[in-house]
Amino acid sequence: MLLNVQDLRVHFHGAAPDRYAVDGVSFSMGEGEILGLVGESGSGKTVTAMSVSGLLPRRQADVSGSITLGGRELLQCSERELRSIQGSDLSVVFQEPMTSLDPLMRIGSQVEESLRLHTRLSAAERRARALEAMDQAELPDPERLYRKYPHQLSGGMLQRVMIAAAIVSAPKLLLADEPTTALDVTIQAQILELLRKLNREQGMAILFISHNLQVVRKLCTRVAVMQRGRLVEAGPVEEIFRAPKQDYTKRLIAAIPTRDQKLI
Repeated sequence: MLLNVQDLRVHFHGAAPDRYAVDGVSFSMGEGEILGLVGESGSGKTVTAMSVSGLLPRRQADVSGSITLGGRELLQCSERELRSIQGSDLSVVFQEPMTSLDPLMRIGSQVEESLRLHTRLSAAERRARALEAMDQAELPDPERLYRKYPHQLSGGMLQRVMIAAAIVSAPKLLLADEPTTALDVTIQAQILELLRKLNREQGMAILFISHNLQVVRKLCTRVAVMQRGRLVEAGPVEEIFRAPKQDYTKRLIAAIPTRDQKLI
């Protein structure tokens, strides 16, 4: 088992004593698996992902339960140990690349940043690995893009840069938090296909966070549905679509637009 989350609870400081952002969530992932974590805004899916990634500031919330990655308990790690794990075994792709990338740093420097922080590779070796990751992320002409700045690239290309930066250290687990939401349908499909390719060719497990069940259906093998901080239903994607057990899941599926519906 690659990732195992057991009875995860997150309580933000200042919230009502009985108000948990994540309330007793448990799930697991095997190596090379793609799991979709879905729910409406405020359901707790992103807080769950932030807890798994170690990016939830400890001064803002109390976190209990267990999160193990490759058998290692993450909730017991020091911040230094977490940074080491984030630079090797686990990487994150966020929703908005323009707010995640440094506008003053060249693309190449940002792609290879985790290598600079967590490896002893030479500058030439880091550059070669960054160019390789950019090529794997299907960025055109990586040599040329290496020296460009974020404002010189389109939204779709910036998301590919974020993916390149996430995979440059060959992590075992990639957390993708709504990575296609800000993109048009055509680019969205390309990014989903890229994630599928990375999973297939590199065996990289992906925890895919989304509010869009249709997107999850295209990419994931299993899905876990969250509502108000709790996991209410989980199972193989097609099984959940064919016979959802919870009313909340049924409403999410019913809300998916069909070709016959007119967009207003």
